[in-house]
Amino acid sequence: MSTLTGPRRSRAARRAVRSLSVTASTAAYACTQAMCDRLTEMKKNPERGDVPGWVLITLMTAGLVVAIWSLAGPALESLFNEAIAKISARAA
Repeated sequence: MSTLTGPRRSRAARRAVRSLSVTASTAAYACTQAMCDRLTEMKKNPERGDVPGWVLITLMTAGLVVAIWSLAGPALESLFNEAIAKISARAA
């Protein structure tokens, strides 16, 4: 698929490219404006949220990962080893 430039590009194609660039610049402006609005809002309200709650959630998630890994670890290891053995057998 070749890209046409200059006089060979159709009027509709030129219009589509112009429309796309306007749309992209409008989206970039909207994103920038939203970020500025959010930063201004954060300056007005210095509340940073519930830090102990986030720490608790993080610790509980880590505990769940350790518990699940200890229960399913041997099964996952054997599943992995079987898959590698099958791939190795096909390659040989």
